[in-house]
Amino acid sequence: MESGASRVATAGGGNGTEDLAGSSQAQRSLQEGPPTMLHKLRQRAQDEKGFTLIELLVVILIIGILAAIALPAFLNQRGKAQDTEAKSMARTAQTTFESEYADAQSYAGIPDPAALKALEPSIEVAGTKAHVTAAVGTATDWTVTVTSATNNTYTIAKSAAGVVTRSCVVPNGAKRYGCPTGGNW
Repeated sequence: MESGASRVATAGGGNGTEDLAGSSQAQRSLQEGPPTMLHKLRQRAQDEKGFTLIELLVVILIIGILAAIALPAFLNQRGKAQDTEAKSMARTAQTTFESEYADAQSYAGIPDPAALKALEPSIEVAGTKAHVTAAVGTATDWTVTVTSATNNTYTIAKSAAGVVTRSCVVPNGAKRYGCPTGGNW
């Protein structure tokens, strides 16, 4: 007659001790003990071959948030660059006026933007980018105004006393970009 322990081992039919000893799971559990959590995670990672829909949506959401943060900063830098281009053109016009004075001992040779462009071809007098909108020279003083692509205007003027002033004007409702709050640059 069989004992109670042997009946439990042979309940599946056949020789219970040989079936239990022959299975790989039984060998692993007898040799290593129960599977560790790390082993279960490795097994699960090997079984998965892609990303779930939720994981993809979370990544897209993060990219969207980062884009929403970066876009306004990019647009602000673009406006500053456009205003810097206008300031640079105004300084180029200033140099052109001073070159004219060195040659003729008068600024009167530059009565308008077209005459300024004739002396300095890099100066633009029309278009959507920075361009000279006013340039007036007399015998002893001059004024040049450049409008930026942001519609801010930058003016450099030299008085008969030799004082150079730089000012800027921001249209109502427009952003300041490169024009400081005091209106002088």
